[in-house]
Amino acid sequence: MFKFITHRPFWVNLVAAIVLAFLLVFIFLQLLSWITKHGEHLTVPDVRTKKTEEAIQFLKDKGFDVVVQDSVYTDTLPRGVVIKQLPDPNATVKVNRTVFLTVNRETLPMVEMPDLEGQTLNFALEIMRRNHLNLEDTVFQTGFMRGSVHTQEYRGSRILKGTKIPWGSGITLVVDSGLARINEVVPNLYRMKYGDVKPMLDSLGIITVLVPRPGEAISDTAQSYIWFQRPAYRDESNNPVYIKPGMIMDVFIQKDYPDSAQLNSTPK
Repeated sequence: MFKFITHRPFWVNLVAAIVLAFLLVFIFLQLLSWITKHGEHLTVPDVRTKKTEEAIQFLKDKGFDVVVQDSVYTDTLPRGVVIKQLPDPNATVKVNRTVFLTVNRETLPMVEMPDLEGQTLNFALEIMRRNHLNLEDTVFQTGFMRGSVHTQEYRGSRILKGTKIPWGSGITLVVDSGLARINEVVPNLYRMKYGDVKPMLDSLGIITVLVPRPGEAISDTAQSYIWFQRPAYRDESNNPVYIKPGMIMDVFIQKDYPDSAQLNSTPK
């Protein structure tokens, strides 16, 4: 073999070495391209809101690897569906790319019961909202701490602070109504700023539910104007309307001062 090489002119050996090196590099690049599937791309389909098992199988059939990266819970979507995916839908990626999924939990997460006893009713409702709990019922009893929560109950029994219960559970609040249940005259709130009337409504023990005018995003409710209220302060015979402490009043608000056409118009 060495005799064959040494009996050839140097330039012939040089050319042969260059050709051999070129062939080796070419073969290596071809193998690398075949291994990595260079030039083969796929478009990532949108599997959000699909059931997790369905989404995984669908992606695998399209040539993707799938990893469930995380599971969270949101009550605005059905349980067990895909909430988020990475890469994003319609992204162009190489074949065999891994798609990471975030899914909505199948089971409700547990939350701790907050301490609502002794709090005002409105504040207790806000604490419940922050802790992902719902108001199942409000029961009023005679008591000197008017408008404050006397007892918090879950499924008919008192529930202590820190007890683990499912997300979205309904809580019954037993509220002191004062030493006497007295009917109050419904105040006239039209064209008033909500921030000006809220202390008065709180003092009467009235629970307010704010309803922004459709299409308006109100960032400062205290500076918004009231254009409709339910119940009204007068009935059809122009007699005063009465309300008891603990009852709910719907207060319809908007950014601008209501004109005559807007005032007291029945909400759609």
